[in-house]
Amino acid sequence: MKILCISDDRDRLVYSQHIKDHFKDIDLVIAAGDLSLKYYEFIISSINKPLYFVFGNHNLEDFNKYMNPSNDESSMSVNKHINKVYSGECIEGKVIRDKKTGLIIAGLGGSYKYNNGKNQYTEIEMKSRIFKLIPKLVLNKIKYGRYLDILVTHAAPLGYNDDTDACHRGFACFLTFMDIFKPKYLLHGHIHLIDTNARRKVIYRQTKIINIYKSYVLSDIKLRDKKHGE
Repeated sequence: MKILCISDDRDRLVYSQHIKDHFKDIDLVIAAGDLSLKYYEFIISSINKPLYFVFGNHNLEDFNKYMNPSNDESSMSVNKHINKVYSGECIEGKVIRDKKTGLIIAGLGGSYKYNNGKNQYTEIEMKSRIFKLIPKLVLNKIKYGRYLDILVTHAAPLGYNDDTDACHRGFACFLTFMDIFKPKYLLHGHIHLIDTNARRKVIYRQTKIINIYKSYVLSDIKLRDKKHGE
């Protein structure tokens, strides 16, 4: 299984008329935030693969539409269909299972709170978001033998691929999440890699933490599913 992972800035290889040639064997796309929905639309329309995304702390024009949809049921149904088809599926605060691959993915976007902007959280607030995921994670453990495969975040975990300033500080609760739920991967963005040779990957116990800035192809995924398929 191969996943095209993207975050923060457009990649010329992705935003290209040759995207089909570059990524012809991709199974799905994961985005870790700070990118426009139109970029996602281009990718989906070009390679016709599922795209799952979280929001970062920039490019938040459509954030409220996804997080606080209209109370009108018909509008919600139409908007959900349109957004999923053309812009991918927002997994902010959700645990989902991709039906085709069986991959279990959870999403916790946003950054550490630094100026009270949208999608910024204190440590306590992020812990609260994690707490809401627990029932679905436990159900996955019962049904599939594992809680999840991939945690998608925008910010990094504290002390792993993060930085020292308030904006780019990582979350300590992500470490606790990995201790308990043991995802195979934590994919994040937020930390720009100006040096193309800079380190992207670091290991925390059983989890590979990968900075997917611009683009990264994840290709060594093997499911641990005891019930693959529906």
